[in-house]
Amino acid sequence: MVILRSVAFSLAFYLATTLIAVFGLPALVSRRAVIRLAQGWANVVLWLLRVVGGVTVEFRGLSNIPKGPILVAAKHQSALETLALVTVFPDFAYILKRELLWIPLIGWFLSRSGMVAIDRSKGTRAMAAMNEAARDVIRDGRQLIIFPEGTRRPPGAPPAYKLGITHLYATLGVPCLPVALDTGLYWPRRSLLRRPGTTVIEFLAPIPPGLDRARFLDTVQSRIEGASDALLAAGRADLAARGHAVPVPLRDAPMP
Repeated sequence: MVILRSVAFSLAFYLATTLIAVFGLPALVSRRAVIRLAQGWANVVLWLLRVVGGVTVEFRGLSNIPKGPILVAAKHQSALETLALVTVFPDFAYILKRELLWIPLIGWFLSRSGMVAIDRSKGTRAMAAMNEAARDVIRDGRQLIIFPEGTRRPPGAPPAYKLGITHLYATLGVPCLPVALDTGLYWPRRSLLRRPGTTVIEFLAPIPPGLDRARFLDTVQSRIEGASDALLAAGRADLAARGHAVPVPLRDAPMP
């Protein structure tokens, strides 16, 4: 049954995404229209995930989200948080790799929506370009979202935070909102499997601007990892109670 629901959700996801992208082409007229279209798409996908896939997303700590421009630092285990966070922030911008802009059709929306695209082949110059584009996002009063580890990591994998998050924090001078989650248990990376249950995305207490870089990195990592570990423990217990195979914790596994 889980496999059938997972396949059915994947088919519905790709169909809905294609239809929304095609019929949403008029939204390319403006950045704000694209943002609203993305939020509508994300809400449709979360509804399909709940109804077809049996996975409900629970948001916790919404009262911790500051008003105005912020830097959002989120744990990254799955594609799920990429779309779920879209529904929370009114004028979001993601930091993403430039190659995503080359995807047919989808790349048009990403280009028009004011995302911060990074050309990783440029090395240190990419960091300077990222900082400048990020300043523009913050000046516009938007919410800048970054995954500090740069890529999806399996649930419980050792943390691998990059220095980009510290550069942004020091450059932008706005609060940083840490985000913990356990999405990788329910929507595993590189898999069609969707494990029914309730996955949690938790917004933690914001970190005020002004910390030195080393202290900030230690603070943001410890908060995200500690809260994510707690969510993973509860999520594994939830899945085990439902009779699902539970992913083995990877905290002590060697770095890839």
